Amino acid sequence: MAEQTIRRVRRKNDDTDRRNAAAALQRALDRRDNGGSTGH
Repeated sequence: MAEQTIRRVRRKNDDTDRRNAAAALQRALDRRDNGGSTGH
């Protein structure tokens, strides 16, 4: 049972990391596209 819990938590963390990486990539692309003028 403990192993299942660890696996579930790890999967959730992986999903969060993937979302954060995707958001960071999108921000980098946006910054490049509009010359960083927006400041978002």
